[in-house]
Amino acid sequence: MRRILFQRPEDTYLTKFGKEVTIIHRRDEFRASKIMLDRAKKNPKLKFLTSTVLVEVLGENVNGKKCVTGALLKNVRTGETFKQDVEGIFLGIGHKPNTEIFKGQIDMEETGYIKTSKANTYTNITGVFACGDAQDHVYRQAVTAAGSGCMAAIDVERYLESLHD
Repeated sequence: MRRILFQRPEDTYLTKFGKEVTIIHRRDEFRASKIMLDRAKKNPKLKFLTSTVLVEVLGENVNGKKCVTGALLKNVRTGETFKQDVEGIFLGIGHKPNTEIFKGQIDMEETGYIKTSKANTYTNITGVFACGDAQDHVYRQAVTAAGSGCMAAIDVERYLESLHD
């Protein structure tokens, strides 16, 4: 594969398969750890397109198979759209929590993470708790999500026991 388009700055794994990997990112700055970002920037196979989002995957049928031939990208600052020839597109899952359903009901940060007490998993609504990727904007790891899930279970148990006192 010659050119790959990717949406995660912390992963240089795809450079093993492509001559060039272009990372697109919707902002000017990355949230990845400094160590991972520095490592990515030192990799000569990695190119960066910031303030850019994927609008459309372009492709065609080749010998009866659908193949990626490019991407339609948009610069979010200028509004300009442009085509990038690529042979593969990999989408990172990103870090936007799936909490839209609670908007306007539970206190959230601007980025959509549910606010909890620093000492536990309580939200601003009595009897409602949050854990894992819905409220962890710092670590966002499976192991910390499991740990905060355990914390929430204990908080829920204690809350329910307090209702019977």
